[in-house]
Amino acid sequence: MNQPVSVTRPAALAEGPLWDAARQSLLWVDIPAGDVHRYDPLTGSDTAVSVGVPVGAVAVRQSGGLVLAAGLGFAVLDEASGLSWLWTDGRGDRMNDGKCDPAGRFLAGTMSAQSAGAALYRLDGGRVQTLLIDVTLSNGLGWSPTGELLYYVDTRTERIDVFDYDLATGTPRNRQLFVDLHDAAGQPDGLTVDSDGAVWVAMAYGGVVRRHTADGRLDGIVALPASKVTNVAFGGAGLSDLYITTARDDLSPAELAEQPEAGCVFRLDDVGVRGLPAVAYAG
Repeated sequence: MNQPVSVTRPAALAEGPLWDAARQSLLWVDIPAGDVHRYDPLTGSDTAVSVGVPVGAVAVRQSGGLVLAAGLGFAVLDEASGLSWLWTDGRGDRMNDGKCDPAGRFLAGTMSAQSAGAALYRLDGGRVQTLLIDVTLSNGLGWSPTGELLYYVDTRTERIDVFDYDLATGTPRNRQLFVDLHDAAGQPDGLTVDSDGAVWVAMAYGGVVRRHTADGRLDGIVALPASKVTNVAFGGAGLSDLYITTARDDLSPAELAEQPEAGCVFRLDDVGVRGLPAVAYAG
């Protein structure tokens, strides 16, 4: 397998990678800076729009523009004209990771310094529904190829859970353990699912991305030259390239000297399996 190479300058906390197939570019965010980035692999350009508040996740919107999990709520972003708020009543300190389900609903959660002080929400046609409470650090989301399973990370639990997912209503049920990661290096952060149904999870402070098959078996590890690996997404024309975000925001000066590329977005070309296309928000 090829080695990951950095494709952007370092950010404080790069997160939320998402492949915009229509524009053949990668969307990603720098959370504390409040910046929404767009990286073009053909030209190497990486442009950013600042929204003025921390932004945890981004998705393309079917009717134009982008939808964000930002501040303590959801907003619509026109990259030319700015931000319009849809809802601002999230529980916790700020919004964190988010992603659209196969029907175009936008799910995103919050994080909190207080144990069980956050939640997971669903934005559907402008309406917001609370899906989970007693969350501490809502993180990775991903659906199986059929859409019938939802994988979810609350980082502080050090596990990936799996729900049965009702596509008709956008409701997760029957939460169960998928993979216990207490004995793995680092803590689970963002994740994605490939076309074989395997789950790729970024391990913050572990310096790796782990691939687990649909039955939970560890099937591969991608090592990064940065310890704080935050998220992962498939991209490229064939959805066979792996984009990996990292962070540098709370590394010590000594750690930064050892990890000069911490905070960069990395790309691993042609990993031998295809990802699933990102779904646009239908609202």
